[in-house]
Amino acid sequence: MLIRRILCAFAFGLVAVGASAQLAPSKPAAGPDPSTLTEAQISKAETPGPLSHLAAIYKEKGDYERLSWSLKRLTELLPNNGDLKLALATTYALRDEKTKAYDLLLSMQKQGYGYALAKDPNFDKISKTKIWPYILKGLDANMQPFGEGKVAFSLPAGDHLYESLAFDPKRDQLLVGSVRDGTIQLVSKDGALKDFIQPDAQNGLWSVYAMAADPANDALYVASTASVYFKGFKQEDFGKAGVFKFQLSSGKLLAKYPVASKDAQPNTLSSIAIGKGGLVFAADGLRNVIYRLDGAALKPMVANPRLSSIRGLAVSGDGKTLYFADYMLGVFGIDLAAGSGFDLHFDPKQLVLGGIDGLYWYDGTLVAIENGMSPHRVMRLRLSADGRSVVGKMPLDASKPELAMPTYGAIQGDALYFVANSQKNAYDAYGSPKADAKMEPVKVFRSDLRFAWDDGASGSIDKPAVVSKSTPGSGTFGNVDAGSQSVTGN
Repeated sequence: MLIRRILCAFAFGLVAVGASAQLAPSKPAAGPDPSTLTEAQISKAETPGPLSHLAAIYKEKGDYERLSWSLKRLTELLPNNGDLKLALATTYALRDEKTKAYDLLLSMQKQGYGYALAKDPNFDKISKTKIWPYILKGLDANMQPFGEGKVAFSLPAGDHLYESLAFDPKRDQLLVGSVRDGTIQLVSKDGALKDFIQPDAQNGLWSVYAMAADPANDALYVASTASVYFKGFKQEDFGKAGVFKFQLSSGKLLAKYPVASKDAQPNTLSSIAIGKGGLVFAADGLRNVIYRLDGAALKPMVANPRLSSIRGLAVSGDGKTLYFADYMLGVFGIDLAAGSGFDLHFDPKQLVLGGIDGLYWYDGTLVAIENGMSPHRVMRLRLSADGRSVVGKMPLDASKPELAMPTYGAIQGDALYFVANSQKNAYDAYGSPKADAKMEPVKVFRSDLRFAWDDGASGSIDKPAVVSKSTPGSGTFGNVDAGSQSVTGN
């Protein structure tokens, strides 16, 4: 059933990124009997994980009333998660609570969500009214392909898991990195590949998860992890990660900056960005730590266990602000001079900032690749003068059939090139291709970053920006600690 699939997918996101997990009803911890909890008690829950387990228990028992209370609270805790909202709307429909279902689906349609619900039997009880076709029409409209972007070229099919791109403007050259091979290759305009950097005993490179070019200093920074996906994986390397610095012009190894671990937990570096003056930032999306390259070492700059999964990083053009996307919670900023963080203000009634993988700075805007949004899309966000509010929004490309699983990319001039159909779902939790996996050519999509650039009316946000509350009752940036000393998350 739809709700079960959504709950399972939600648990997957909470437990670990890139590892399989199933949310199944489990024996509740000592405490009140779940079947006796009231709406008021459930509404006071503050942690998504246990609450999602409660929801699974209620689903298994057919207690749709308490399931609706649990999902409602979850949508309050995680307002950028469309899957949870759809599960709540489905629960309302199963209970024949028409008004609640209609109101929720209409609000989702205004946020840009699109779903094909016409043939979904879960909505049969609320489908006999005059308003239902209107709701379906709005949700269907958001599923229509939009934008002028197109596939620029395709990379060869095979067991490569290409995930990262970088651009060298001096040589007008795109580079592509492989999670499986640990290779970095040069890409021609027709998608032909040429060897550039190979993992070997000297450089010690592992899976290539992210790259960032610093042409001013002739440097290429690579976020690499000894993951189980790496074909050359060695058990003694498990949990190791680091930033590797290569010469951009030649591929020569210049330096290595390993992540220093103080415990037995594995590290992973999945995103990287370069700021003004060559300042380097890298993020661990599992441990939810952002590092800054300081001298010859990676030093923790932001850490908080209440984050769900740090994904994209982007530095403002003036180098004063570091933005990062948390997959469940949205987009946040860090004032690098003050060492303090802030919520990116926006109107949640008109915009969704969840499910973001890639995040990029372009000419006073942020560009986000949202693969956790239905439909998948690339959004351009126009920011206020202080960079702390979204004052305009414009989808660049949305609901295109090529955007099967868009992930990460690189900016080349006025274009964003990115992986449109990541093959990571073709691999199991142990890093091996699934038995029935069909490796498709990886399509590299090109979105025009100046699409509808002067169309201010359609891209503006009508209402004053409001804070997207990351935690109930929290103040600004309530779920993140920032600053060089904030590494405990307390």
